[in-house]
This record gives sequence, structure tokens and C-alpha cells, in this order.
Amino acid sequence: MQAKKGEDVVVIDVGGRTILADTFVVVTGRSKIQTRAISDAVVEAAKEASHPVSRVEGYADGGWILIDLGNLIVHVFVPEQRTFYNIERLWAEGPKRQVGG
Repeated sequence: MQAKKGEDVVVIDVGGRTILADTFVVVTGRSKIQTRAISDAVVEAAKEASHPVSRVEGYADGGWILIDLGNLIVHVFVPEQRTFYNIERLWAEGPKRQVGG
């Protein structure tokens, strides 16, 4: 994600509070083209690590791309969509950590 210039990467522990996953990763791309590039990099890295990719949603639009990796779900947003959906607020009770600078 950082190689594709993903910004404001946040990891949220949601384990025990949802059956969806144990961890959410939230990242911002500056444009829909960038969100697709970040998504492609995540999927490629997962496949190289022999980790199955359950599904990718929202790729065609690019405003909010969800990558389901089983126990890990990656949310890639353009800034406006990230602000609107505010995943961090929805899961405010979960421990969070910033990744990168």
C-alpha cells in the first residue's frame, strides 16, 4: 500500500465484535485510479503470499474498494468516501494503530 502512496493507513482490531473479520485496514488513495492501484498491489501481495482473496468489491467505481482476505478486510477509499463512511468512528471501540508516517 505504501509503495502505491496509500495515505493515512489505519489498522483496527475488530476481533470478537464482528464475524466479518478480525482486522480492518483502512487506507486512502488520492484518486480512483490510485485506489485501484493500491487494491491491485494488495491483491498481488496476498497472492504472492499464497493467501486466498475471497472477493474484491467496488473496483469498477473505485471510490471505496473492499478487499476480503478472510480474517483481514482492506478498505481503500478516496478522501471524500472515507470521510463520508467514517469506518474508524463506526469501530471506535477497537484498538487502532497508524501505519507509516
